[in-house]
Amino acid sequence: MDQLKRMAVFAEVVAAGSLSAAARRLGMTPSAVSQHLRQLEDALGLALLNRSTRKLTLTEAGARYVEGCSAMVAAARAADQALVLHRDEPEGELRITAPIGMGALLAQALLPLKDHAKLRITLLLDDAVLNLIDERVDIALRTGSLPDSSLVSRRLGVMEAQMCASPAYLAQHGWPQHPHDLAQHAWLGGRPSGSGEETLVLHGPKGETERVQVLGRVQASQVTVLHSLCVAGWGISVVVTEDDRRAMADGRLVQVLPEWKLPEFVIYAVTPRRGEQPAKVRHALTLLADYFAKLQA
Repeated sequence: MDQLKRMAVFAEVVAAGSLSAAARRLGMTPSAVSQHLRQLEDALGLALLNRSTRKLTLTEAGARYVEGCSAMVAAARAADQALVLHRDEPEGELRITAPIGMGALLAQALLPLKDHAKLRITLLLDDAVLNLIDERVDIALRTGSLPDSSLVSRRLGVMEAQMCASPAYLAQHGWPQHPHDLAQHAWLGGRPSGSGEETLVLHGPKGETERVQVLGRVQASQVTVLHSLCVAGWGISVVVTEDDRRAMADGRLVQVLPEWKLPEFVIYAVTPRRGEQPAKVRHALTLLADYFAKLQA
């Protein structure tokens, strides 16, 4: 490593044209620069520079050697510049995993990243929890409580959960008037289990809390399927996705028991490493945080 430093000093001396000029560029004293040159020449067993009171000139060996030394310095500077670019401008591949129902959310939140031509984005949408290390994931969006681990989590915000059904279903089966009525309705469950039972915790307008046991008529592991079932009139479901919100806006879904609130879903951004993140990750995390801040404004 000392030899590489001496080679860099030699290249700088040749580029600057004098020991004093090179010393100023390098932030060293002229005597320290001169010492590095002597040590380099001693190690090589050859003189690299002819020194005079007026100027420095390259020896034949020095003229041959400086080309490689200058190329080494240029390569090191190029490596530094590449890291600066990696730090400051989103580039490379950004791998994000999230539940399937968050696909539309990601499309909106990360929209500004489309202007970065050197950035490629891979979205791994899966309701199963993927291993961040094995899948080379940069950011994972996850909900609920997180297990203790070496992963780093950042709270982004919350998503409001609502109970909805299609107008056709409610016209046929009637509107629930109280949480207890939900047990008599067809329920669309999001977590397949052997029994199909699910406990809903609902908070009322006067601060009361009701726990209702519902039995899933249909269960599906993907929220996109639950959305389609709900719109088609199969039953009542908890909705949280952008597709659900659009269906509510255009009347394909309507809210059930709107005065009763379900617990909110807390959304976290999880990354596999601590410390300084590359630009692609920092930009994406900022955009996600901004998106959720606007949702809650």
